[in-house]
Amino acid sequence: MAGQFLLGGAHFDLNMLVVLGLLLRTKSVTRTAQHLGVSQPSVSRSLAQLRALLGDPLLVRTAGGMELTRRAEELGPSLQDWLATTAGLLEPPRFDPATLERRFRVASTDFGVAAVVAPTLAEIARTAPGAAIDIEPLTGDMVARLTAGEIDLIISGLDPDPAQTYERFLFTETFSCVVDRHHALSRHPVDEPLSIEDFLSCPHISFVVGDSGFDRIEVRLGDRAPLRRVIARLPYFQAAPHMIQQSGALMTLPTRAARAIAQAHDLACLPAPDVIGSFGYRLLWNQRSHRDPAIAWLCDMLATHCGAGETPAAVHSKAA
Repeated sequence: MAGQFLLGGAHFDLNMLVVLGLLLRTKSVTRTAQHLGVSQPSVSRSLAQLRALLGDPLLVRTAGGMELTRRAEELGPSLQDWLATTAGLLEPPRFDPATLERRFRVASTDFGVAAVVAPTLAEIARTAPGAAIDIEPLTGDMVARLTAGEIDLIISGLDPDPAQTYERFLFTETFSCVVDRHHALSRHPVDEPLSIEDFLSCPHISFVVGDSGFDRIEVRLGDRAPLRRVIARLPYFQAAPHMIQQSGALMTLPTRAARAIAQAHDLACLPAPDVIGSFGYRLLWNQRSHRDPAIAWLCDMLATHCGAGETPAAVHSKAA
């Protein structure tokens, strides 16, 4: 039965040890009953059972009041240690990032690394010097890897499965197009979206996500997707500037990445056609990590420092 174990061939209720601990400390049936919020006769019955089980009166009446027997005095320190240890096991663990020793395994594209992890890394190193982040590529089985404990967190712009993951929304991102400074579209006004006709008039370098080859731009184009001439596909965008400069092609990227690449490599950055729209970026984890204080801390750090100030970062409990 729950809360019991065999002692001398009989079932012993572990709650009796709590009663015994208070009796040894207070030397009073009345005060023990008040502390536990039970009746005095109930504590008296427990004391009688403890006396019978231990073969010792435990508390005896003297001229100066109730006093512990020698056996009770011997039991006291060990019993109090056991009660303290047991209470500590049941209390929520205290989390202190300064003492954290852990390598977090985070699945992400290079955009997620640049937009979410990179702005946070210095603060993580300062706050939790024993923590580290290992980045792993996004794969089609990443949710299963979360469940298996192979990764701790996913940074993703893909739509989550509400039946399998919890999420924390980070920010909404738009798309921009990057072309060479000598490209015909480079003269387009930088504050106006490209027309769909101009967008489809030139060759494209496609950025695909994970091993599934998901191309969000193709999905957003819908029936127009076959009109887009893709001359190369990349699973990461850091190599894009060299391909853009040498091919005369256009590449559509999340705006944060597009602006950073254009500035670093002297490329032109233009708003994508309105039909391309925007997408949400999120942190994803699953049930096994939902009560993990270290994961909660890491999510807070990433959400705070990723530059999502204009978008509330809310936690949504979605796992079944």
